[in-house]
Amino acid sequence: MEAEVINYELRLYIAGKTAKSVSALANLKKYCEEHLKGQYSIEVIDLLVKPQLAEGDQIFAIPTLVRKVPEPIRKIIGDLSNEEKVLVGLDIRPRKL
Repeated sequence: MEAEVINYELRLYIAGKTAKSVSALANLKKYCEEHLKGQYSIEVIDLLVKPQLAEGDQIFAIPTLVRKVPEPIRKIIGDLSNEEKVLVGLDIRPRKL
């Protein structure tokens, strides 16, 4: 029996190219390639360009990562430097080596 493939839809809210924003995106891409290869999409929303989009996901701090799918929606605030916290927050089980 094959495991069900879950596609993750992730949205990262940033405000320009600050050090934290750049770090958050780099960390997110790294974790996704390691643990969700081929099973994810990342949408980056710069709130300096589209501030009205913060209201929809109730964003109060940046950078903030929002897992839209699978439900329930989850949010992680910060530069995403702690891999374990990000994986737990997204409910992703690390691949065993």
